[in-house]
Amino acid sequence: MTYWPLLVVGVVAGVLAGMFGIGGGLVIVPALILILKVRELEAIGTSLAALIPPVGLLGAIAYYRSGYVNLKYAGLIAVGLFAGAWFGARIMMPLPPHVIRRIYGLFLAVMAARMLMMGK
Repeated sequence: MTYWPLLVVGVVAGVLAGMFGIGGGLVIVPALILILKVRELEAIGTSLAALIPPVGLLGAIAYYRSGYVNLKYAGLIAVGLFAGAWFGARIMMPLPPHVIRRIYGLFLAVMAARMLMMGK
């Protein structure tokens, strides 16, 4: 297998993470499933593992240096993420792949609609 598609996915996800605070769920997971034919749960787990060091560290440092990080909020969110990621994984693991795809697609559609409907 050639590894360049993984690097491209990483770069695209990194740019979007730096721009919008997204990357894993919106870029890496679908890319792994659709382009690299990785199973759904493996894509989710791989995305979580890949995001921890580069996005969490370098992106946060860049924003922190510019005064755009609320450490209190970030700490509280991190506590929630710590527990929430475990619970989310436990919820998804027993589900069949087609159900995971539908849940994920519905989540993206709802979020897209909400973002498009927001005013100024």
